[in-house]
Amino acid sequence: MTSLLTAVRRHTVTATDLGDITLVARGDTIEGLYFPRHWYKPDPATFGPRVDAGFDDVIGELREYLGGCRRRFSVPVRANGDALQRRVWELIGEIPYGATTTYGALAAQLDASVDARQVGAMVGRNPLAILIPCHRVVGSTGSLTGYAGGLGRKRFLLDLERARP
Repeated sequence: MTSLLTAVRRHTVTATDLGDITLVARGDTIEGLYFPRHWYKPDPATFGPRVDAGFDDVIGELREYLGGCRRRFSVPVRANGDALQRRVWELIGEIPYGATTTYGALAAQLDASVDARQVGAMVGRNPLAILIPCHRVVGSTGSLTGYAGGLGRKRFLLDLERARP
């Protein structure tokens, strides 16, 4: 028999150094991490009921990460998207802590018909900001371009990782 927690999406909101973060889960798997005014944020009605219990692991890992004590996340995640989006998000997950890559470099790892702009659009639709570290993707000159949570948050996350070699 499937438990209610595995069948139904639910969410919580937690305060962090980056502001409130909404976490969406189905069972033990995190399916969304969103900032206020997040680009491409799904309709909150799809997040399910607010249930503050059951998010301790991901909240703990986020606090450790933002405190400079964690480099990788171990909580189970599922990024819902089409095959190409999931491939882009997989490549983002391979970018080491403290490093960056460019949209063009990601495009070069994909089908030749995908350009840096298209990769940028897919990066912007990452449903698991921070957990899939899209803040590590920068413009071709190293400039900070686009971040679904805002450039201030992107700068904060990159500075955090650079401060902890």
